[in-house]
Amino acid sequence: MILYGIPTCDSCKKALKALEAAGRQVTFRDVRAAPLSEPEIAEIVREFGDRVINKQSTTYRGFSDFLKLSEPDAQIAAQPTVMKRPVIRDGDRWHLGWDDKVQAALQ
Repeated sequence: MILYGIPTCDSCKKALKALEAAGRQVTFRDVRAAPLSEPEIAEIVREFGDRVINKQSTTYRGFSDFLKLSEPDAQIAAQPTVMKRPVIRDGDRWHLGWDDKVQAALQ
């Protein structure tokens, strides 16, 4: 299982702690320290579409109009922290965020 996020994100911390407490083996991928490759970004965008972009974030609000109108993959490539977090890959299944539905599916 891979958890994509940033170490300062409260949702990522909660998810990582809960998954490890449930006995899951989790690899944490800091998307700021180790940026996603183009194929990784494409796979995430293919799975979630523009839902993966956190349009409420200060990162997104700081984008130029051009970047706001660009495709999600270009937005993530320009600034990986614009991604909603966490993005969790569990084998061939993907999950976005850490809500009740995701928690139930993974714990």
